[in-house]
Amino acid sequence: MRRLLLILLAIIAIAPPLSAWADTDDLNALFDHLRAAPDAQAAEPVAASIKRMWMRSGSETADLLMERADTALEHEDFPLAIELLDRLIVLDPDWAEAWNHRATVFYVMEDYRRAMADIAETLKREPRHYGAITGMGLIFLHQGDDKNAYGAFERVLTIYPQLETAKKAVEQLRPEVEGTPL
Repeated sequence: MRRLLLILLAIIAIAPPLSAWADTDDLNALFDHLRAAPDAQAAEPVAASIKRMWMRSGSETADLLMERADTALEHEDFPLAIELLDRLIVLDPDWAEAWNHRATVFYVMEDYRRAMADIAETLKREPRHYGAITGMGLIFLHQGDDKNAYGAFERVLTIYPQLETAKKAVEQLRPEVEGTPL
């Protein structure tokens, strides 16, 4: 009986909050609004709401680790940021934003191989993560892979059509990738 009680307590501790289903519906609605935004000014508050939802883990412990990892990143203490994010990913491996933050740290450190691996993990959990896809595009650009960079930024625009950095990147890369018309 005691073992059954411990198992039930463990399940409750790792289960997503009941609000997760509502959050999914809210997030889907926000992405619909983001795609339909007529201009960048209308899209920005929607994108900010999406980011706020991505930053909610549902766990005070996870949120604290994320906050401390962000502080370490701001102070350029990359080993500490990675250590905290490693622990966060062990604690909550399904939280896309934890993977995305660690990808960001690796990107800043110019460790593009590990950044791309974490971007892939982010996108497994949230395929619409336009920030992660933008990071992927930037890595491709750094590696001189204009074709894949172009594809990544075009993918961003299917999710967030008003994102200026993606629009500019597509504009700049289009002649290189598609060629110039005669």
